Amino acid sequence: MFAALFRFLESRIDVFAPFDEAQTPPKGVWPFMWHHIKGVKGWMALIMLTGLGFSGIEAAMYLMVGWFVDLLATQSPATIWRDHGTLLFGAAFLLVVVRPLIYFANHAIVDQVVVPQITNQIRWRNHVYTLGHALSYFQNDFAGRLSARVIQAGQSIRGATIEVIDDLWYALIFASVAIGFFGSTSIWLAMPVIGWLAAYVALLVYFVPRAKKRSEANSLGRSTTTGRIVDAYTNILTVKLFARSDAERSAVRDSLTRWNASFLHLSRLITGVSVILQAMNSLLVVVTAWLCLHLWGLGEMTPGAVAASIGLALRLVQMSTWLIHLVRGVFENIGSVQESMETIAKPHDLTDAPEAVPLAVGKGAISFDRVRFNYGRKAGLFEDLNLEIRPGEKIGLVGPSGAGKSTLVNLLLRLYPLEGGRILIDGQDIAGVTQDSLRAQIGMVTQDNSLLHRSIGDNIAYGRIGATQDEIVEAARRASADDFVAGLSDQDGRRGFDSRVGERGVKLSGGQRQRIAIARVLLKDAPILILDEATSALDSEVEATIQEQLTQLMQGKTVIAIAHRLSTIAALDRLIVLDKGRIVDTGTHAELVARGGLYARLWSHQSGGFLAVADEEKVPA
Repeated sequence: MFAALFRFLESRIDVFAPFDEAQTPPKGVWPFMWHHIKGVKGWMALIMLTGLGFSGIEAAMYLMVGWFVDLLATQSPATIWRDHGTLLFGAAFLLVVVRPLIYFANHAIVDQVVVPQITNQIRWRNHVYTLGHALSYFQNDFAGRLSARVIQAGQSIRGATIEVIDDLWYALIFASVAIGFFGSTSIWLAMPVIGWLAAYVALLVYFVPRAKKRSEANSLGRSTTTGRIVDAYTNILTVKLFARSDAERSAVRDSLTRWNASFLHLSRLITGVSVILQAMNSLLVVVTAWLCLHLWGLGEMTPGAVAASIGLALRLVQMSTWLIHLVRGVFENIGSVQESMETIAKPHDLTDAPEAVPLAVGKGAISFDRVRFNYGRKAGLFEDLNLEIRPGEKIGLVGPSGAGKSTLVNLLLRLYPLEGGRILIDGQDIAGVTQDSLRAQIGMVTQDNSLLHRSIGDNIAYGRIGATQDEIVEAARRASADDFVAGLSDQDGRRGFDSRVGERGVKLSGGQRQRIAIARVLLKDAPILILDEATSALDSEVEATIQEQLTQLMQGKTVIAIAHRLSTIAALDRLIVLDKGRIVDTGTHAELVARGGLYARLWSHQSGGFLAVADEEKVPA
């Protein structure tokens, strides 16, 4: 029965319910939180109502203890059941049946309906929104820090909300009942509690803003240290190759030192406030007990009222320590929410147009029409650049480092927004089509092919949704990858196409990663093909084999190839020579060599088929 009830409750909130993925979350901590919890406001109201019921019963228990003590003092065993049996049974029913039921309802809603689902729903929605940011967004931050902010947003928003609605509400109701009871007994008895509450509020006013500021510094230290550690792990090969383990240890040590200092700064505040609070609590208990004794001596309080009063005072004292840490936790969560909001709630630099439609590629003609772009700087890399690529034409982009070759390709893929002009594919402005449909029609192999930390088969199948195992194996065979894949295994005993490749494919050699990337593009079989040093990491024998497959793959496709090794693109239909963002020459290999321009100079500087200066083009973040 309980299992069915739990399943019902746990299915009330759909973690992956559809939402507007392009809507920018609002700025401001409270609007940002409301943006994520407004869908469960009804459940939050139920949490508040059940909390009200439970806190009321908790406070009433102390009043019932006082009433019970007075009964024992004034009634005999023979008369107590006769005169008060109904009330005694009613009190027992309230405590044995009603109280557990309300407690169950409150915790079932909190723990089964809201907490797991809303936490992960917030994480899911923030992850989806973050994925929609442009490439530059990810280039400007630590991957570890971004992921930490997405994860902590769910926990912090849920924590702050539940603590305010459930726990603080409980404390408020209990304190109100206590003051009401003390005031109804004697105004003098209420005075110590009112004075204690005033001092408690003053302590919170002093403590909370300082705790918030110090908690934010502590949270920043945590995320900075996490980002630094993840950055070192992600680039562990570079750390090892340059023998920089000491430098990385030193950097993390410095970061941990700052984090530890901020944590100690916060701890000093907590310790000082806790000592003051305990002194206030002790004073409240002593003064309340003395007043109760005085009023009892004057005949203005019964023994039961004394027991209830001291019990309520002790309960307030007990709650006070818990409550001050709860308030601190609320503001810590709010600080974490603010950090996440500042990272996540940024408008997407690249969005689909409101009326964007899927790209339909028929012939594959590409037109760069007066393109202007320079990463937001004043001086232009591309100023009114024009380039026409005919359907099915195979062109090569040639030029020294920094000429704009990779940038031109990135603009075609719409990884950056144009600053002027337009790019057309079969007459369709790529700014007016959906980004996913654009990139689905373009296959690309780069010289730096990072793989996902998944199986070989999953990485190849990334090229086409729904690919069969036979199609995956065939793509690997065509990319000359099937031989080495058959001999692969991982630490969990998975072999062949099921073996994991490690983070970014680090368990494979550069040539193996490139062959997997080529297999992925072969499987994708898109009508437009971009090759950016596609065979640079391969030895000559494997390259010759794959070149045959690439030649077949290029049949009937529009191809843009970038290569520093000019011999690999010399046979293309046309070569475009770029220098400092301008097209300085165009023609076949023979025509360009005969003209004696920049291309001829680059060709003459070749050594063993490579450019003398073969640095990869630097793309600013």
